[in-house]
Parts: sequence; structure tokens; C-alpha cells
Amino acid sequence: MNTSSILASGALALSLFTASPAAAEPGNTVVRYKTVTLPEADIFYREAGDPGKPVILLLHGFPTSSHMFRDLIPELSGDFHVMAPDLPGFGFSSAPDHTKFQYTFDHLAKVMGDFVEQQKLGKFSIYIFDYGAPVGLRLALKYPDRITGIVTQNGNAYVEGLSEEGWRPVKTYWDKPTQENRDALRKFFSPEVTRWQYVHGVKDESLVAPESYTLDQAMLDRPQSAEAQLDLFGDYQNNVKLYPKFQEFFRTYKVPTLAVWGKNDPFFLPPGAEAYKRDNPDAKVVFYDTGHFALETHAKEIGAEIRSFFAAKK
Repeated sequence: MNTSSILASGALALSLFTASPAAAEPGNTVVRYKTVTLPEADIFYREAGDPGKPVILLLHGFPTSSHMFRDLIPELSGDFHVMAPDLPGFGFSSAPDHTKFQYTFDHLAKVMGDFVEQQKLGKFSIYIFDYGAPVGLRLALKYPDRITGIVTQNGNAYVEGLSEEGWRPVKTYWDKPTQENRDALRKFFSPEVTRWQYVHGVKDESLVAPESYTLDQAMLDRPQSAEAQLDLFGDYQNNVKLYPKFQEFFRTYKVPTLAVWGKNDPFFLPPGAEAYKRDNPDAKVVFYDTGHFALETHAKEIGAEIRSFFAAKK
């Protein structure tokens, strides 16, 4: 598929996913699609559920957006007030050039903190996946008394969760941040690799909706995207340096923690899920026979697990 075709597909996907709320999601769930202007970025987000219910903030990863939660939101909206923003540089949020916006995880978390304040979120749980983990866990460090629960779906906070093979080219760039090593990472932005991230480890690839990776690819193909994503690849090493502080938070606050993990993930390994129990012995870990994007194949099962887990904590 060439770039023009991908962009056309992405435009079609945008028209589909910004349709009327009732038509966009199955069942009786009403999802609203909104954009809020913050000091440093316009943040697009999906919202569903009763504002009087407990808040759960869904934080996506690379290379996707809040679109990854399209099937999970209806599963949670009966029990939660669901908020799912797109990070700056992703999805339908602002994606400024990397020379004008600092693409670091500290900065993404700062903007998400601004979102939390603008939305007047008091106490809230976080659902963290991939990049959403270091962003969400920075929010936990900032708002330790406001975090009521953590759902980590392939959201890593332990060195044993990092796949040696999957992270080797990124670690090479950390060790030697040359232009050559930076350019070697551009392969992660190809349509083939984007699709591979979705289908690797999935038993039945026909369960993975093609609009998922097609929409992601359309966003990756924007002229300003590659350099921003490369900046984040380089900065990811600072997340690893923060792992001890994240782990200290787990030990100190012991908020209800549920790990729902695609066990065939090539980037974040099952030991990274099990490690949560080391710092919070009450953490629950559930593995699914699927890949990195577990919601593509197991949204109903994961949604049911989340509802059951938090209901038992009441």
C-alpha cells in the first residue's frame, strides 16, 4: 500500500470514527469526541460514561492513539467515567514539529497533567499501555494521593520486561546517538512493521481490524511525525531510569493493580507483568494468548476482568 492510499484510508477512518456518538460505538454506549485547547497543544479525547462514576484515564502507546480503545470503552462505560486522550504527536491531537515542541516523556506527562487539571479530574484510575505507562506513571508520581487504581496492559515498569531482541536497535541509539543509528530506527515507521506490531503473536490475524494499523500508518506518514517519534525513541531511556521511582510508588501506595498482558508481546515480556507483584503482592496478573495490542483480540475479556477487579475492591 503506498502513502497516498494509506492517507486516503486514514481520511476514511477519520470520517468513520468522528461520526455521531451513537453510530460510532456498538450497543447503547454514547462516546463523545472532543478537543480541548491547552497551553501547549490541542488534545483530542474520547469520553463515555456517567461523570458521577469513578474516572478511568486510558493512555495509549506507540504508534497508535485513543482509537485503540474503541472496543474497550463500551465495556467500561457502564461502570466508569472513561477518558481517553491522544498524546501530543499522536492521533488527532496537535502534532507540532519537533523543533517547536520537545518530544520527551516528561513533556508528554506534563501536557497530560494539564489535561487532568483542565478536566478537573479528582481521584482517578489509569489504564497504561506501552508509551502510556511512563506517561501515566509520571502522573502517579505527581498525583500520588489521587490515583485509585492501575490497569497495566503491556505497560512496562521493570527492566526484566524489556525484550533484548525487540529493544536492541533502540538501545544501540541510546548508547551511540549518531545519525546513522537514528536513521536505522526509521524502519519502525514502515507499513509492514506497523502491521506486524498488531498481528505478531495473534493466533487468528483475521480478528485484527485493518483500520487499526492503517490509521496509525496514516498518522506516522505525516511529514512532521518521524523526527518526533525518533526523539521519543531516544528519550525512552529516561523511562528506564525512572523505574526505581515507579516501583517505590507501587510499594508505598499499593493502589489496586491489575496487569492484563498479551503474553506473546515481542517488546514487553511476561516477566514485566509478574514483576508488579514484587512491589505490590496484591497485584493481580492475567495473561492472554495474544500479542502487543491485546485489545484487538481480547477487549471483551479484558473489559470484564477490569470490571470484576474493581468491583471486588469496593
